Amino acid sequence: MLKLDRRQFLSTASAFAMLPASTSLAASASVELNALVADIQLLPEGYGPTSIWGFDGTAPGPEIRLAQGSRLQRRLVNSLPEPTSIHWHGVRIDNAMDGVSGLTQNAVPSGETFEYDFVVRDAGTYWYHAHNKSFEQVARGLSGALIIEEPDEVDVDREEVLILDDWLLDPDTAQIVGDFAAPHAMSHGGRIGNYITTNSVYNLALDARQNERLRLRLINASNARIFPLRLDGLQGWTVALDGMPLVKPLPITDTIVLGPAQRIDLIVDVVASEGETAHVVHLGQGDAFSQVAFEVRAGGAVKRRGVPSPLPPNALSMVDLGKARAMSLTMEGGAMGGLRSATLGGDSKSIGEIVDAGRFWAFNGAADGMDGPAFAELSQGEHVRIAIANDTVFPHAMHLHGMHFYEIGNDGNLGALRDTTLIERGDTREIAFVADNPGKWLLHCHMLSHAASGMSTWIDVA
Repeated sequence: MLKLDRRQFLSTASAFAMLPASTSLAASASVELNALVADIQLLPEGYGPTSIWGFDGTAPGPEIRLAQGSRLQRRLVNSLPEPTSIHWHGVRIDNAMDGVSGLTQNAVPSGETFEYDFVVRDAGTYWYHAHNKSFEQVARGLSGALIIEEPDEVDVDREEVLILDDWLLDPDTAQIVGDFAAPHAMSHGGRIGNYITTNSVYNLALDARQNERLRLRLINASNARIFPLRLDGLQGWTVALDGMPLVKPLPITDTIVLGPAQRIDLIVDVVASEGETAHVVHLGQGDAFSQVAFEVRAGGAVKRRGVPSPLPPNALSMVDLGKARAMSLTMEGGAMGGLRSATLGGDSKSIGEIVDAGRFWAFNGAADGMDGPAFAELSQGEHVRIAIANDTVFPHAMHLHGMHFYEIGNDGNLGALRDTTLIERGDTREIAFVADNPGKWLLHCHMLSHAASGMSTWIDVA
């Protein structure tokens, strides 16, 4: 059995290169999702179990897989020691089912239940996660995959759902480090883990065959980590972003960058030869290691297939930029930022007073977060474009609930549909959407520590 020094294993990726593979996630047939405290073997054998909070006691939680247009019914049973709720990330949904504690519902107290019941309109790769104290509860393990299948089968040999995550662990105890509200995480890049996993396994290894065609559904479930990835021994196409199909498959020729909460669907061919290993490679700072390995076995096809057909589009309203209402949102604050004061509760406060209140960031000069007034009051069906400027020294993954938006390209044209856009330091990204889903919808940074310390607001679609 592999023996690792308890202080070294978290500081080197290569230490786990020979860990055994795990099985893939299985779908849940239960109508209940029980959020509870459980022990799992997150670290290699030889280390003790790790106490997590997980749906049905697993991390990730049970995969939920439904046909497009069907009805999702899940009873949240809260067996945790504190209140919780579930947000169905990326799903266009009735506002009362969105799961945002303090905005769309009350948090579900310990020992009580809540019924989630809605129709899944759009096919694609989505996920679900806790949305009460999410900076802590997601870091403890409360998330899982939500897969909505297209009406017709996609021409692939098989698919793999790959949930990328990181954990901040104490190497001596194997337990999750409990300082979730650490000021450094709140004011810098967010809570970054020291143990990187796929489906809660380091260096996940799967079998494959030469020229086998795979659909890879990648989900970034981390609190703050950005995953830069490249393919080795795999060639293919991007076919969907954040659940929404591209107009045509886009050949993968460069690094894939997946911000927190973002998803990407790839169709790839295994081009590595029998006996070799193909990889989804994680490009770390100064090193690279296998995020997922595909060990190529015998029995592959003689030749590759051609370019795949596009996935069928979901029915979304097209934005008319000519009549769209223009708005702007400036992200400010954080460590090494220039924020000197902001409003909080309607009053101007110094940066010291803001920090004392647990806030490190501001939107348009206000640090209220979700407790403040709506960023925008919109009429149902109104066309909107928002220029989001990142006036900080850290990247931010901005997520809009309830609706997908188009990213506007540098040429001024509508680009891809997304629900979460990654905006680098000093950049501005313009998004556009039709406000066709009534209700109160959160708009926030999905670096969850940032969202908890000022980087949240909401829009009201009347």
